[in-house]
Amino acid sequence: MAKPGNPSAGKGKKKGPTKGTGGNGRRALEGRGPTPKAEDRAWHPAGKRKAAAERYAAAGGKGKPGQRPAGSRAPKAKSGDDTENVTGRNSVLEALRAKIPATAFYIAQRVEMDDRVKEMLSIATQRGIPVMEVTRPELDRMAGFDGVHQGVALKVPPYEYAHPQDLLEEIVDRGQTPLLVALDGVTDPRNLGAIIRSTAAFGGQGLIIPQRRSAGVNSAAWKTSAGAAARIPVAMAPNLTTTLKELKKQGVFVLGLDGGGEVSLPALELADRPVVIVVGSEGKGLSRLVTETCDQIVSIPISSATESLNVGIAASVALYQVASIRAASE
Repeated sequence: MAKPGNPSAGKGKKKGPTKGTGGNGRRALEGRGPTPKAEDRAWHPAGKRKAAAERYAAAGGKGKPGQRPAGSRAPKAKSGDDTENVTGRNSVLEALRAKIPATAFYIAQRVEMDDRVKEMLSIATQRGIPVMEVTRPELDRMAGFDGVHQGVALKVPPYEYAHPQDLLEEIVDRGQTPLLVALDGVTDPRNLGAIIRSTAAFGGQGLIIPQRRSAGVNSAAWKTSAGAAARIPVAMAPNLTTTLKELKKQGVFVLGLDGGGEVSLPALELADRPVVIVVGSEGKGLSRLVTETCDQIVSIPISSATESLNVGIAASVALYQVASIRAASE
């Protein structure tokens, strides 16, 4: 018998029956079962593709579900209804000439009218593009930090990237020898724009950029390309290394640019063949996997007083060399 006042008295007393959890505890321990496959989740991209394929089949479509017709564009890298403002007279004029689906043409009040501006107004009027007269401060805002608009701007939809395979097929169908440039981790859009411009200048037919860790074709790239972005297609590769391997299987030689390359650019012997020139990032250069994929690593001879070349300049030098060798062999 417990002594009076003992705080432990009565603790051993048996309580009545308690209410159970109804199996909820057991179910919580068991979890929710196996995770559904990606294609069985309606919100997942794979699920959306499956649903689209089923709708395509139900409608009596031909060919493989999800197969992209030749020459079609790859999905946009951007999401939502984001638009770009192309600025600068050369860039805007080239975009209008190339019939980029612009939604508005902006012109500064009391702008100096030259032949380019007159042609822009003529094309915009003929195509039914709204012409908006705005103040220069408004154009400054549209051009962004350190942007130079020269009194004009064009609102265009997000850039539509080509597919690498479609790009190669179109070049071959035209009877041309492929000359492409691939960018491995180049994140500055101004460098991308400069390379687009050099590719156009030296007879290249297109560029390939990876889907991740790379600059995209935005307003800065448009501006730096001086309008060449309207003429030179840019393809987007989900995985650059895999894409380069596929190009090699189709007879394209992959040349990587690096200061420590085993082949000097003047001694390059592959210039007259189908080639893709790969340039690396501004800081790290070519990645390991891309380097291992290259058929040759090519170096550009420079003065010992200069550590390296800007990626845009390096691409320009290599493109010029290839173009010169091809011209001499014709």
